Amino acid sequence: MQNHRWLRTPEGTTPRISFGADYNPDQWPREVWDEDVRLMKQAGVDVVSVAIFSWARLQPGPDTWDFEWLDDVIDLMHANGIGVDLATATASPPPWLTTAHPEVLPVTAEGNVLSQGARQHWRPTSPIFREHALTLVTKLAERYGSHPGVVAWHVNNELGCHNAYDFSDDAANAFRAWLIERYEAIDGLNHAWGTAFWSQRYGSFDEVLPPRLAASFPNPTQQIDFLRFSSDALIAHLVAEREVLNELTPDIPVTTNFMVVGETRHLDYDKMAREIDFVSNDHYVVEGRDELAFSAALTSGFARHRPWFLMEHSTSAVNWQPINRPKRPGELIRDSLTHVAHGADAVCYFQWRQSAAGAEKFHSSMVPHGGEDTRVFRDVVKLGGILQSLGDVVGSDRAKADVAIVFDWEAWRAAELDSHPSEKLNYRREALEWWKALTELGLRVDVVPSAMDLDGYKLAIAPVLYAVTTELRDRLTAFVEGGGHLVTTYFSGIADENDHVWLGGYPGAFREMLGIRVEEFRPLWEDETVSLSNGTTGSLWSEPIDIVADDVEILASYEDEEELGAAVTRRPVGSGSAAYVSTRLGVAGLVHLLPTLLEGAGVASELPAALRGKVELVAREGENGRFEFYINRTDSFVDLPDGDYLYGSATLAPRGVAVRRG
Repeated sequence: MQNHRWLRTPEGTTPRISFGADYNPDQWPREVWDEDVRLMKQAGVDVVSVAIFSWARLQPGPDTWDFEWLDDVIDLMHANGIGVDLATATASPPPWLTTAHPEVLPVTAEGNVLSQGARQHWRPTSPIFREHALTLVTKLAERYGSHPGVVAWHVNNELGCHNAYDFSDDAANAFRAWLIERYEAIDGLNHAWGTAFWSQRYGSFDEVLPPRLAASFPNPTQQIDFLRFSSDALIAHLVAEREVLNELTPDIPVTTNFMVVGETRHLDYDKMAREIDFVSNDHYVVEGRDELAFSAALTSGFARHRPWFLMEHSTSAVNWQPINRPKRPGELIRDSLTHVAHGADAVCYFQWRQSAAGAEKFHSSMVPHGGEDTRVFRDVVKLGGILQSLGDVVGSDRAKADVAIVFDWEAWRAAELDSHPSEKLNYRREALEWWKALTELGLRVDVVPSAMDLDGYKLAIAPVLYAVTTELRDRLTAFVEGGGHLVTTYFSGIADENDHVWLGGYPGAFREMLGIRVEEFRPLWEDETVSLSNGTTGSLWSEPIDIVADDVEILASYEDEEELGAAVTRRPVGSGSAAYVSTRLGVAGLVHLLPTLLEGAGVASELPAALRGKVELVAREGENGRFEFYINRTDSFVDLPDGDYLYGSATLAPRGVAVRRG
């Protein structure tokens, strides 16, 4: 982040965890707006995101502008004590723009031009789109920059959600410029891309294209660089809008909403976080509550554990999964408070009032189709009261844990490319399984980007760290030599930032530190497993390990006839240690293995034994002290330690949350 700046608030306002939603009044008649305000005040709403998809309303034609309705909305919100997170409205260009300039539309790898009619139908590298978008941003900043009701700027929306990868001629030209800046000379590109293979050598940058559909496997480094470029192109658009806003409205903080959820990986969010005043995230439950907590912890990592904004999540069902089930009783509040536990100082939903038409009319909202006499709205009102009672938590940082899972965007991208030993490998799943296992054992866990300093952590787990720069290798080695304990896994340390293999045997970059050597990978068939001497079972992957240092300890061995030798190792290095897990153990296997690794690192659970696995513990610390969040992972009542509870009590309800002063 630039400098952490939070939502603007009027003088004398009591600090609180903000509460609200995306608000789309342009979908409704004017008389509904007053009803919205009444219900917002009933629910305790104090912030709404406005105009996210309003470009066509704000600019009905090339030279026509209509701001009066937005004036009315912002004035109405401000008069009722509700701040406006004002969007720049550039997420989806209006039909008149794409009709007049179809060259702003994205192009797929197959050469198909995507049509308008949905959303985000624009090229991140289109000069024409950029010109029109910045004109709109300028108009908004000039008109509303001095309005006291505007508490933040919301740039675009979910950048790259549907247009992350564009293969157009605009993209090709921008890609070449990006490559020239990265490599300077074509010989540098040829070396990095390994173009001696398959006669791919380039004579000039003019010959280079994005990795469009080809006859066979595209060049892997070309693919990686295109992913990097595509992320940078979206960040460049963010910066272009931000620069206009900072120039015209320097006192208003700027953010944009990330999508740290599931397999979404098109943007380098750690890099993007450096370009905004505070981190915001959109999260929807896709794999259960543990994935929610994992993603919230990772978002906190991008925010460097400072408070962040939960810009969107759902009160109940969404509309875009194959089958969309509503949330069970208690889950609306539990999900929201889990994000708060991990550092969110604002809790917002998509959206305020459920749409009557359009693609998301069956997506849940704060005010459902059934109105205020619904379970969802009653839970919304209850949550608003809970958030107001947690005022002492506001501004506190997420407390550092003893254990960190190191999450590396470059490794994620590169590990799952084509032409690898197994296409079943899933980087994020492996990281999530370590998270689940640690939570089962009652540990507080951080998820940190690989660029973050590991000082103060006792144990760092870096699963499937396929791509490793010299700088990252040296930092992890220094961490271990300085007393830290590192665990890495199969398919780690394999290649450098150009996807060139670290030669000499696997796990290349870490071979010397680990004191082991692997000659060949042995990925497993889809239903194949291997047995280990500690009673656990491996799947997906295995590696026959050769021990090359005398001080390597074998923690588990393979017992299968075809797979003999070490499976899990640990070696003392400096005043720390480095361990290696050569197969996918799954949550159950990791729960079995982890106590040995935790004991060696001097890490113990803060929870009583009876609560481990049943409760997730998260802590925040600030000027008002320490606050411990107890999140019930079960459908049963759980007895907590006695204490001073800001919310809840020592009897924790199924799927409930309690907050205690630490």
